[in-house]
Amino acid sequence: MTVATEITPMTRASQEGTAWTILVMLSVAHMLNDTMQSVIAASYPILKESFALDYGQIGLVTMCFQVTASVLQPLIGIFTDRHPMPFSLAFGMGSTLIGLLLMSVAPSFAVLLVAVGMIGTGSAVFHPESSRMARLASGGRHGLAQSMFQVGGNTGSALGPLLATFVVLPFGRPSVAWFAGLALVGIGLLTRVGVWGRERRRVRPVGAARPTSGLPKSVVVRSIVVLMLLVFSKNVYLASISSFYTFYLIDTFQVSVRESQLYLFLFLFAAALGTLVGGPVGDRIGRKAVIWVSILGVLPFSLALPYVGLTATAVLSVVIGLVMSSAFSAILVFAQELVPGRVGMIAGLFFGMAFGFGGLGAAALGEIADATSITTVYHIAAWLPAIGVLTVFLPNLKTTR
Repeated sequence: MTVATEITPMTRASQEGTAWTILVMLSVAHMLNDTMQSVIAASYPILKESFALDYGQIGLVTMCFQVTASVLQPLIGIFTDRHPMPFSLAFGMGSTLIGLLLMSVAPSFAVLLVAVGMIGTGSAVFHPESSRMARLASGGRHGLAQSMFQVGGNTGSALGPLLATFVVLPFGRPSVAWFAGLALVGIGLLTRVGVWGRERRRVRPVGAARPTSGLPKSVVVRSIVVLMLLVFSKNVYLASISSFYTFYLIDTFQVSVRESQLYLFLFLFAAALGTLVGGPVGDRIGRKAVIWVSILGVLPFSLALPYVGLTATAVLSVVIGLVMSSAFSAILVFAQELVPGRVGMIAGLFFGMAFGFGGLGAAALGEIADATSITTVYHIAAWLPAIGVLTVFLPNLKTTR
């Protein structure tokens, strides 16, 4: 089935062209946001030592951050669909700033969980509205805009371990507070984006009929469920790497903490590059094709990873990062085309699920690692990309501008 989706009232105002400056500012802000957030996972070896944590508690830290974000994001997205709040972006960055400062001085594990929860809250506020702003600035090139926005986030996630290697490890947990300076820069950028969004809001046509994908409701519901399962597959597998990869390398290959962080950086940097590909390619050849390759195509590599040596592990992790990370832009824009006019709700739902599934997966995998071994985690997680076969149940969408 081929369906031509209508241009939404939100994108009609952006037909003058792509607002590149705004997209770059959003991408940089996303990079700063995710750099600060990735400091959490990158600091796990230090946190494990400071608070005498086991793997289950490490997973709980990840869950606290990601579930906080996942619960709030859809609610914020629904609210901002009806009441756009472009200046909320700067306030969300402020929550992240406070969380980082608290994390650097947390006297107990309970306070540490509160700190990462505040960082998760900042993420919950940031993603739905910034995704809407990226779409508004896209000039109709939705996949490209979403990829530009997300590559900033993935670049930030990659920089976190690198900065932790050269900042947090040498100077200890108090140095986490230094990253709060990035939040100040982000607040400045997002305030400028908020001004642009407010002005663009004034010229947005009102009273237009709600757009529709033209698909039966049952097909839309089925497709959203399939996309959710694909996000589950992708993010639980990525959680197995972002949360436990350093421990796996240390335990299996006896590398140093610094070396393990550099290997994690390689994986995350590859994921950032892969993100840049998914959106534009989806604009050209269709998002369903991108989803097929990026989820199911990872399976041979994920199955091989637990059985190879250090060099091959590094190579496979780079391939997995490149291929799998291209999925999310395609999945998110696909969902927005299924439910046009609900950009904030869809962005909040899928970003929220990404965080939530990753957090719950990290907690479950942490318990498995405590009960068995860290290697067992990768034997189990290796089969998650097989869920990509469900892509066959997605309709074929063709967008027009």
